[in-house]
Amino acid sequence: MNVAESVDQSIAQTLSRPFAGLKVVDFSTLLPGPMASLILAEGGAEIVKIERPGRGDDMRAYDPQLNDHSVIFSLLNRGKESRAIDLKSPGGFAEVRALVLEADIVIEQFRPGVMARLGLSYEDLAKDNPRLIYCSISGYGQDGPKVHLAGHDLNYVAEAGLLSLVADQDGTPTLPSTPLADIGGGTYPAIINILIALYDRSRTGVGRHLDISMSENVYPFIYWALAGSLAGQPPRPSGEMITGGSPRYNIYRTKDGRFVAAAPLEDHFWQIFCDALGLPVSASKESVAAAIGKHDAAELMALFDGRDACCSIVATIDEAMRDAHFEARGVFRRQVDVNGRAVSALPLPLVGPYRDPENARSVPALEG
Repeated sequence: MNVAESVDQSIAQTLSRPFAGLKVVDFSTLLPGPMASLILAEGGAEIVKIERPGRGDDMRAYDPQLNDHSVIFSLLNRGKESRAIDLKSPGGFAEVRALVLEADIVIEQFRPGVMARLGLSYEDLAKDNPRLIYCSISGYGQDGPKVHLAGHDLNYVAEAGLLSLVADQDGTPTLPSTPLADIGGGTYPAIINILIALYDRSRTGVGRHLDISMSENVYPFIYWALAGSLAGQPPRPSGEMITGGSPRYNIYRTKDGRFVAAAPLEDHFWQIFCDALGLPVSASKESVAAAIGKHDAAELMALFDGRDACCSIVATIDEAMRDAHFEARGVFRRQVDVNGRAVSALPLPLVGPYRDPENARSVPALEG
């Protein structure tokens, strides 16, 4: 029995599915809303995903495909129920309204005004279901000059100033490797506010409309850059402590073409790091790069072994998923059934006692 299985057995006796009994109607597509309802599903909530008849969520057609099913869609919609409903038809409207009036939570991701035109706004529904928590996720929020402007993650991080913080040699901003605004500005703030609203409802008996703006929720991620600007010291592209301006927080190439992420920021870590490489504490980025470039990745890790040097080899995704530490903690042990093929489920930020005890869940078929 590995560590994760032992831990699972020990917590099974006290397992608490905190969202058990909650009914969620999810109108959202693609990433931010579906990931939010996935977290609720993992905590025990019943999720009914409303999709368009015929093709459903656009994410169903996304690559990569496995057994004619999108793996991305499968990861994001594990353990949910799907209903294919035409919201503009009288019968479809009646079906959805009946579902929503029994729901605890609605998640929607349309442009502001769409749900109102369908007769499914918070104001429309709260009259008959005052306990409803209604979460609207949008690019720019439910009001303001940009309320109807189309956008995607890259637009939101650009307009929040985040893209200006790291640039290549000719000054071109670096393309982020993850949809930060979608998840960090949409999914996580949605979950935080839904949890607050549930607590508030437990005291007042009344729900609330939650206005989640992905663009403005990017700002907490660049707190340090905001502080610099507020102090009259605007951040320099790729010139600050965590954007490439310091040898203590940088990426270096090894002799065998791998890369090392070095982050010995504090003085005591930096001293250990420099001692291991035979460098003075006054070492520059260039001298650190030269010292690291003399070693293969494996040699370098052996050199730092047992020392708090805050250094890591930049892993591929396959290497990361096979990491012994993550394996011991069971990070990728849960599974999703992709049309008869079991793959690892998406790890989620829920601690063990609050996770679905069922390791394997299926993907909802498009039903209506």
